[in-house]
Amino acid sequence: MRVVEADWTWTGERFEPGVRLALGDDGRLAAVGRLAQAPDERLRARALVPGFVNAHSHAFQRGLRGQGESFPAGAGSFWSWRESMYRLVETLGAHELEALARRAFGEMLAAGITSVGEFHYLHHPAHGQDWALDRAVLAAARATGIRLVLLQVYYRTGAIGQALEGAQRRFDGRSLAAFWANHEALARELDPARESLGVAPHSIRAVPLAELVPLVREARARGLVVHAHVEETRREIEDCRAAHGRGPLELFDEELALDHGFTAVHGTHSTPADLARLARRGANLCLCPLTEANLGDGLPGLAGPPTPALALGTDSNARISMLEEMRWAEYGQRLRHERRGGLVDEHGAFAPRLLRAATLGGARALGLAAGAFEPGHWADWVALDLDAPELAGWRPETLAESLLCGAGERVLAGTWVGGRRVV
Repeated sequence: MRVVEADWTWTGERFEPGVRLALGDDGRLAAVGRLAQAPDERLRARALVPGFVNAHSHAFQRGLRGQGESFPAGAGSFWSWRESMYRLVETLGAHELEALARRAFGEMLAAGITSVGEFHYLHHPAHGQDWALDRAVLAAARATGIRLVLLQVYYRTGAIGQALEGAQRRFDGRSLAAFWANHEALARELDPARESLGVAPHSIRAVPLAELVPLVREARARGLVVHAHVEETRREIEDCRAAHGRGPLELFDEELALDHGFTAVHGTHSTPADLARLARRGANLCLCPLTEANLGDGLPGLAGPPTPALALGTDSNARISMLEEMRWAEYGQRLRHERRGGLVDEHGAFAPRLLRAATLGGARALGLAAGAFEPGHWADWVALDLDAPELAGWRPETLAESLLCGAGERVLAGTWVGGRRVV
């Protein structure tokens, strides 16, 4: 076994010295701890943290950077941004999508993100074979070396009770039978060492309830994780109540028997009672603070307890930085609750909880054995440069807070996926 040791290694609560990582030939960790075998690779002036897990990404939206970020006077930011997104969709074929996804995934790896849950709904080219764009995303992941969970989105309506229009037709799930047939074809093409699938009913506005329930039931029977946009905007909640007499999270809870395999993305306007119910079910909540701020959607209320298991995502990829996602998640809660709390753990510390959200929380949401230095987990990690000026003055007990509050990507000294250095 190849053994790697850095000066300091994050063990889930703190940075500790003397921790050695033994790598098996399968890209997983075979042993972790104060091993007798001398290190084959000694990383000096480095600290290791598990690779960040990005639980929610739309890679094609990397093409919107700098576009749709200014809004006409009086226009709602979310709806103006959507129009820019639809214009981009009309320009994308398989070649263009693969190029955008490569760019997004490459930036993720440079930002220490080793696994991504790609919430993928741009399935069909304007002309040519249906579902061809799914393969473009797979090709981009293989070219960059990132670990991919392709969350195949089922999308059937433009709004509750409304047909798909224009660019939305390229998102169409066709039918449950067609969706699952494509899913099975994709499954036969995957490299299990790097690729897996999940299922994502896009949202209550995009999937009729009569199709949502059997879709999720079948996904659960196949052992697949399920992700959905939930309560991102007030309009979504109002439309759902008008159609179904309940808000989206309440409806999902009653109809879908939520559990640890379900991840609600955003929850920006969810009530404390709904979030507490999500927590009791053992489900996950994925926050995307940079996108939620970019669109002006708002800040979720996480004053709990209980609060759901947290994950983090880069969503629209207007800025790809898991360090900033963690920072904005914490600072947003401080602002919302007037400095009372934030995302602190039972010891009053915020860094361990945020690092768990960016690693183990994302891995849990995506069904991955990742996000921690544990035997059997994937050997994915990122190295920190302890000599970086942004970290000057660090001590072992302050390093995590220094990283989250004061550092950017310049402190990252390398990214490894499956034990292989990719950045």
